[in-house]
Amino acid sequence: MNHDDRRTAGFKERTRLAEARETFLAALSPHERIVERPLGEADSCVLAEPAAALADVPGYDRAAVDGFAVRARDTFGASRRAPNVLRVADETVEPNTAVRVHTGSNLPDGADAVVMIEDTEQFGDELEVFEALAEGENVGERGEDVEEGDQLFDAGHELRPSDLGLLRSVGAESVSVYERPTVAVIPTGEEVVESNPEPGEVIETNGLTVSRLAERWGGHASYRDIVTDDHDRLSDALESNLDHDVIVTTGGSSVGERDLIPDVVSELGEVVVHGVALKPGHPVALGIIEETPIVMLPGYPVACVVNAFQFLRPVIKHVGNLTERPLPTVEAALTRKLPSSPGTRTFARIRLDYSEGEPLAEPTRTSGSGILSSVALSDGWVVVPEAVEGYDEGETVTVEGWEWSA
Repeated sequence: MNHDDRRTAGFKERTRLAEARETFLAALSPHERIVERPLGEADSCVLAEPAAALADVPGYDRAAVDGFAVRARDTFGASRRAPNVLRVADETVEPNTAVRVHTGSNLPDGADAVVMIEDTEQFGDELEVFEALAEGENVGERGEDVEEGDQLFDAGHELRPSDLGLLRSVGAESVSVYERPTVAVIPTGEEVVESNPEPGEVIETNGLTVSRLAERWGGHASYRDIVTDDHDRLSDALESNLDHDVIVTTGGSSVGERDLIPDVVSELGEVVVHGVALKPGHPVALGIIEETPIVMLPGYPVACVVNAFQFLRPVIKHVGNLTERPLPTVEAALTRKLPSSPGTRTFARIRLDYSEGEPLAEPTRTSGSGILSSVALSDGWVVVPEAVEGYDEGETVTVEGWEWSA
């Protein structure tokens, strides 16, 4: 279909959401840039190679309780009625001696067990022991937690704070990780302004929202200046950002006279998908220029957010070697009927009400893709599949939370 035909016809066919996403991701490759990061800067980074322990943890035999380090054989037969009496020493455990230790203390030379403080009574330099011990009792052995050479994490593991602590404990100071994927965010539209809008103008919000989401999803976002609806300026903006792993535009993705982005991308590269069967936001387009994915989000704020989650998030995760996890969910009963159009996957905004104990799902909107407050004042959305004509009042639905997790 040529330029004029597309403008006249609109979207006669819309690709199903799952098909659109799978087709696009299949055409993309993860980047291969690896950097060395200090542990303090590696949270949420993805390991580029396996991580192994450089040392034993603990690196010594240690006392597991407060008490006295002893030789287990010197406690044989000890009881409350007939305690064994040992001499209290300062450092080394010799036959029939004991050394005071605390939890985590290095086990003194000569000791092979620790008697708990409550199983003893001290009189000067003499210690009565009321409990017989086995060798190794109340002792944490060297390497009990981790042994040197143990493989802790595979390549591709996304590091968490506890992982960083473990790596430091085994002697690591830095790790080899994949560099965060770079994301250029380009807001577009001749009616879009930074501030002080005149009648017919709107303040730019989509680029701000999308750039912050990209950061949450593991990307490094560059929030670009607004580009007006001009073919050459749009082309220049795209070409000047092809050094990024991902380019995302906001606005101008539909089939109107001022919706130029898909045509510009088609001239510079390829439009893989244009028009998806989801609501709100069917005018989303997906393309590639010189191996750089271009995610063209609709200009209506709600449609922009919905499509960012459905397409930009998985693209960032894929090209950045990051793990895409399901969004967190909560089950809740609908407070009223939730309608939907067959054949279209609908994202209905939901406000959760916990005032009655069990959560209730109050639909805010299924339409109104320009009402940004309906996203900001909601807790998530219910996804209504293509084959379902909505849900009835009282029906339990799954609410996906967009602000709850990366």
